[in-house]
Amino acid sequence: MIDCTRDGAVATLWLARGGARNALPIAGWRELADRIVDLGASDVRAVVIASREPGVFSAGADIAEFAELQHDPARRTLFRESLSAAIEGVARLPMPVIAAVNGGCFGAAVALALACDLIVAGDGARFAIPPARLGILYPPADVARLVAAVGRGQAARLLYTGDAIDADEAFTIGLVHRRGGDAHALAARIAANAPGAVRGLKLAIDAIPGGEARFDAAFGGAELAEGLAAFRDRRLPEF
Repeated sequence: MIDCTRDGAVATLWLARGGARNALPIAGWRELADRIVDLGASDVRAVVIASREPGVFSAGADIAEFAELQHDPARRTLFRESLSAAIEGVARLPMPVIAAVNGGCFGAAVALALACDLIVAGDGARFAIPPARLGILYPPADVARLVAAVGRGQAARLLYTGDAIDADEAFTIGLVHRRGGDAHALAARIAANAPGAVRGLKLAIDAIPGGEARFDAAFGGAELAEGLAAFRDRRLPEF
């Protein structure tokens, strides 16, 4: 269900559950969480999450399992914990993560995309969060990320109605960070920069304590020495 490939310093996590619109069952979320743990311990500099299935990013969680959750409280807990392990694992990865959304992105897949640092949406991207239509809720951490991205009013509209929006509207309200373009090319540009600096900047964006000490320490690091040498030798790319 989850494939992982690597091209230089960029890794791609491929959602690959053909015939199910990449809807992930509990086992799929657990597999994704395991892949993320492995990436977190690697020297990868950027990660892309993409789909191998044409026309869809992911339909989110596998609704076929929901009937079991009606009658099995322990299964509900396993579902919630598996979902959280994958989504929060993405959010905690030390390197930047880009969601490449080309096609439908629904339900829990929106939460997965929001856990990434950047969302790049192609022409066919569509987003919907339909738990209210099914009579269920959305995890609090995922609601908080949605509100942080689009504001309370837009989050309320998306959650209360369950209506789908296209890539242009998603970009307009701030759900998407880039409209069109190659997510892998963007990841490669990120990976070309000093990895320690990029990871430190991600910690700063996420308001992780210790930023002042990390800022000071960077001036004594090997990455600055290399950066200054590259500047002197005119090896730095043009802005």
